[in-house]
Amino acid sequence: MPGSSVQPAIAKTNNPNANYHAKTNKPAVCHGNQKTPKNVILMIGDGMGISQLGAYRYYKDDETKSGLDKLSFDQHLAGSQITISDDPVLNITDSGAAGAALATGVKTYNGAISVDKNKTPQQTVLEAYKQAGKSTGLVATSELTHATPASFAAHNESRKNENAIAEDMVRKIKVGKSYQPVVDVMYGGGVDFFQQKDKNGHVKLDLINKLKKDGFSYVTNTKQLLNDNKSSQSIGLFAPSAMAKDIDRDPAKEPSLTQMTDKAIEKLSKNKNGFFLMVEGSQPDWAGHANDLTGMMSEISAFDKAYQSALKYAQSDCNTLVIALADHATGGLSVGTGDKYEVHPKVVNNMKMTHEGLTQKLIADGADIESLINNNIQFKDLTAAERQAVVTAAQAKDEKKTLAAINKIVDVRANVAWGSRVHTGEEVHVYAYGPGREKFVGVQDNTQNAQNIFSFLKK
Repeated sequence: MPGSSVQPAIAKTNNPNANYHAKTNKPAVCHGNQKTPKNVILMIGDGMGISQLGAYRYYKDDETKSGLDKLSFDQHLAGSQITISDDPVLNITDSGAAGAALATGVKTYNGAISVDKNKTPQQTVLEAYKQAGKSTGLVATSELTHATPASFAAHNESRKNENAIAEDMVRKIKVGKSYQPVVDVMYGGGVDFFQQKDKNGHVKLDLINKLKKDGFSYVTNTKQLLNDNKSSQSIGLFAPSAMAKDIDRDPAKEPSLTQMTDKAIEKLSKNKNGFFLMVEGSQPDWAGHANDLTGMMSEISAFDKAYQSALKYAQSDCNTLVIALADHATGGLSVGTGDKYEVHPKVVNNMKMTHEGLTQKLIADGADIESLINNNIQFKDLTAAERQAVVTAAQAKDEKKTLAAINKIVDVRANVAWGSRVHTGEEVHVYAYGPGREKFVGVQDNTQNAQNIFSFLKK
């Protein structure tokens, strides 16, 4: 999977162990504040449930050694959260209701963006931290107006109203005696929502220009992001809508989740009062909806790298709490299936694109189907029947059948199965490192996440 070339952000600190940590890659021993964090980094692996992490554990494992290797998350396991929403009909959450619960501490209906069941806006932790004089940031691999990032900085009765959500995300709120942008740093996809066009393709509302007039830098590719040192406030939009999955992205055009996370921390940490940053690995969820094992491993791997980088910052800073969790699980992934006591997710290394990404290329006008299969499905034991199933579906431009044919090739060899095309209702793991970690111990409702984060602002 593509990795980040940028070095992890290391905080300036008086901690005597920080330099040792940076040189040896071993955890620093913090002697700073152990109760109330100055900074909070909330990392959400959308759709990254317990079974998805179980498959990832097998994927990452060194099979030359007995047992299963530990993941970077393991030593920081604090507890779990229950994800049910308060929808009048549905009893499994969507990302809108889950995001609202995590951001506001209030249960709501599916599809809501940080409004309660009466459609009344509820304060988010990001807004509260901004009003407390801290800097705020959002990072996502979806469009920034998508349900989870939107839930921290906007309020709307429907997640579908992404143009209105974009306008809300660039508004100013009262901070002391002045009005300031609610979010200081935003990185992800979604140019089309921040430069809204009329039916003739002309820009009718340019929210990017509005932010630039307020002093924000604007970056659109990886080099610009890494070289951006002009302003402590920044917006980076790297795709018209969602960004590509990590294995599919062009590293020159789209930065990794780690690179965006590191740059956000670099900018936000300039505020001596502290910061709140929400980082979403948005697309384990989308891989789950597509039953795309290659995509799932790609996106959890990218999230894992970003998580490790955030941890390194926290370990050197000693005043930063890092929380990692899922908002829900997606896809009903079975880690092993049928009558065989085995699972082999490493087979996805024979895929050079995600199943979703390859499907889009295969069904495009003028696609060289044979070359795309040869270059991206590299199983030596690929059968003529398997190959023909992909070719036939692609020639018919049948997206659903093309994706299903590719999924089958991988799933049979990995010995996995999927029980759902949507979200599933099990609880999710919560990992926490840093001051305040103890508040997340045990089995909690997902609304407790926001309540815990709000509590750090209380004198």
